[in-house]
Amino acid sequence: MSDWLTIRRGNAPLLVSLPHTGTEIPSRFQDGLVSLWLARRDADWWIEKLYAFTGDLDATIVHTAISRTVIDVNRDPSGVSLYPGQATTELCPTTTFDGEPLYEPGKEPDDAEIGRRKALYHAPYHAALQAEIARLRDIHPQIVVYDCHSIRSVIPRLFDGELPQFNIGTNSGASCARALQAEIERIAAASGLSWVSNGRFKGGAITRVLGDPDAGVHAVQMELACRGYMDEPEQPSPGNWPTPYDPARAAPLLFILQTMIGACLAFADPAR
Repeated sequence: MSDWLTIRRGNAPLLVSLPHTGTEIPSRFQDGLVSLWLARRDADWWIEKLYAFTGDLDATIVHTAISRTVIDVNRDPSGVSLYPGQATTELCPTTTFDGEPLYEPGKEPDDAEIGRRKALYHAPYHAALQAEIARLRDIHPQIVVYDCHSIRSVIPRLFDGELPQFNIGTNSGASCARALQAEIERIAAASGLSWVSNGRFKGGAITRVLGDPDAGVHAVQMELACRGYMDEPEQPSPGNWPTPYDPARAAPLLFILQTMIGACLAFADPAR
């Protein structure tokens, strides 16, 4: 659709959102950054590869190529924290997940710059999601919005210990039907891998804003630990991060994700 926003339109009752896989930082936004590698380090690496199979299921896929360092489209546009009292990153992040400064002192984006970035990227991404939801709801009585994420397994500033492999977020049950959450949990439990629902990650702005079960829109965020599909060095550096997508390592995880996505489709359209 544009040089940064792509929409793959399908007709299945499934909308897949890829808000954090982008790594593009246009030159106009690079001034003042400590390093481009640091600015890209916290991307949701290779998630678009992991979920590529959803295109074969006729899902609608919305993807931004813009790095979350420019603006995080999964944050509240007002700047209000999604996790009050807990460490997190802002609408236009000024630190990494580990708390390192992304900008040289005094070079952080000001309110006017944040406003420009919201108009350029945040608002159009959400407008695209809303338009695709409306289109799909014209076809189906209910749909599932599946928001795809990943993060390194160990980030002490954000959470204690090692993150579970599957982190299911439904805004504490408000963004989707209980039956859908329960089926995703059942699949996670049967996998033998670690999982949690509405733990450290309950869902970002996409899940919280778009999820409206009473209106037939069921939103789920899946935050995966990166270790399921790529090597994770103990200390990421420009020489070792990101590591490549590992198809062999990803295979067991991919099977479980395919089962979960199948459950989403079956929930939205039992006739399938």
